[in-house]
Amino acid sequence: MSAPRPSPLPRTLDRRAFLGAGGIGLSALALRSLDAGRAGLADPRQRVPRAKRVIHLCQAGGPTHLETFDHKPELARMDGRPMPESMTRGQQIAQLQGQPLNCLAPQHPFARYGESGQEICALFPGIGSIADEICIVRSMRTEQINHDPAHTFMNTGTAIAGRPSMGSWVAYGLGAETDDLPAFVVLTSKGKGGQGQPIAARQWHSGFLPGRFQGVELRSQGDPVLYVGRPPGVSERAQRDVVDAVRRIDELNAAREPDPEIATRIAQYEMAFRMQASVPELMDLADEPREVLELYGTEGADGSFAANCLLARRLAERGVRFVQLYHRGWDHHGAVKRSMEITAAEVDRASAALVLDLAQRGLLDDTLVIWGGEFGRTPMAQGDGRDHHILGFSIWLAGGGVRGGVTHGATDELGYRAVEDVVHVHDLHATMLHLLGIDHLRLVYPYQGRDFRLTDVAGEVVAPILA
Repeated sequence: MSAPRPSPLPRTLDRRAFLGAGGIGLSALALRSLDAGRAGLADPRQRVPRAKRVIHLCQAGGPTHLETFDHKPELARMDGRPMPESMTRGQQIAQLQGQPLNCLAPQHPFARYGESGQEICALFPGIGSIADEICIVRSMRTEQINHDPAHTFMNTGTAIAGRPSMGSWVAYGLGAETDDLPAFVVLTSKGKGGQGQPIAARQWHSGFLPGRFQGVELRSQGDPVLYVGRPPGVSERAQRDVVDAVRRIDELNAAREPDPEIATRIAQYEMAFRMQASVPELMDLADEPREVLELYGTEGADGSFAANCLLARRLAERGVRFVQLYHRGWDHHGAVKRSMEITAAEVDRASAALVLDLAQRGLLDDTLVIWGGEFGRTPMAQGDGRDHHILGFSIWLAGGGVRGGVTHGATDELGYRAVEDVVHVHDLHATMLHLLGIDHLRLVYPYQGRDFRLTDVAGEVVAPILA
């Protein structure tokens, strides 16, 4: 027997369907105020937030901490000599498995910057110029040693695909500050100094959270968002009629069979309609003064990391809650000395410019900037490069309630393992949420019989780095 065909949409509505459709319509209108959508859970906000938004400068590929923010003179003294077996015995290694593990000296000198005297590799004079604004964390640890699962872990707190990204969690917990742009926006760029593995779109997916919390990728060349532009010959009024008609059909469907994704679809159609006006204005940098373009080192929206940093500031000004920039170019398995020179030049000036620009506009105090990769690199040589490393690496943070001009934590004398004030990825997530005013233990979502959260079953706020 064939399956019964779904009944067609009614031409007329009975009283129950009419009331249901009316309720759905009112719900759709209320989506803006209910954007946090916490499924009836307790409000996760537990304090006055220090930050309203986050800009994550994701250095994809795993920057070496040993040529960025973790000065190791003893590693230079040990250059070419075997790593102590007591450090490496039984430890997880990526591509160096079964090969001689010899020390590779830091390939570039370090210098002290700012009144704080923070030690930063001389390849990063721009970041050195903001040394008194940033907190360097030298004791990061993660759990995944290959790129894709490590990105997944950094973004979602687990290596299991399908979980919500941290940007989606923030949008879910706090909602949006703008009606004209998504709460969570992603920009990508590709460098020339290392391998540029692809970044899967699931890194900014909403997972089991409602679809409206998913990140939206903006392309800084060509059409910023695919399929959002108005077709030739279609007026704004005509398209408004289409959007309204689709909304009414969705409301009829929702009245017959309630489904939260129908409300999401209604909201996304409305967002796409509004983005037709807001996105072109956002991407047009003609109104930026020449001195601002020079500060970042860009001529406009050219797809570079520098241009994306400027767009991140414009997104922050317009109320976007979470902005994530991926720069692919840090996978330096070989030629680490020359590769670092290339990649550092691609990101140093613009990273510092973003912090300075936010500060000048009064936005840094309530914007948390996070700079770092999915893991670090080995003190051991891989030819003239470095392999993946998860036991110790560095990131930095600025603004949004973080202490500036301080260094937190330390690795051992060779930069192999975080040994002092260790900061796990779960701790970073807990601290980020804390600065946004959210108790990470209370930001939960019920799914498949249990409450899930970004920090899984771990995570501690890193109190010493808080202002």
